[in-house]
Amino acid sequence: MIRKTFKMHLYPGMVEEYAKRHNELWPEMKEMIHEYGGHNYTISFDAETNTLFGYIEVEDEERWAQSADTPINRKWWDFMAPVMETNPDNSPVCEDLREVFHLD
Repeated sequence: MIRKTFKMHLYPGMVEEYAKRHNELWPEMKEMIHEYGGHNYTISFDAETNTLFGYIEVEDEERWAQSADTPINRKWWDFMAPVMETNPDNSPVCEDLREVFHLD
C-alpha cells in the first residue's frame, strides 16, 4: 500500500456540515473509493486554521488518480463545493504532504 497525506481547507464555520456529509457518505462513493484501491481513509480537522488533513492508503497511485474522473466523484465534488475551497472544476484545493516519519 502507498500512504498518501494531504491538506485541504474548509470555509469558516463549516466543519459540522463537512463532518455530517462525510458521516452520511453515499454508498456509491464508498464503493468507488474501494474499487479504485482506496483503504483506511481518515480526515482530521485543525480548528485554528480550518485545515483538513487527509490520510489514505492506495493500492496504485495511477489507478487512484483515475477515480477523480468518475461521475460519482464529480457529483461529490459539486456537493462539497459550498463548504470548502475548490478549484474551478469544484475539485478541492488539495496540497500533498511529505511523509517524514512512519512506524508500523
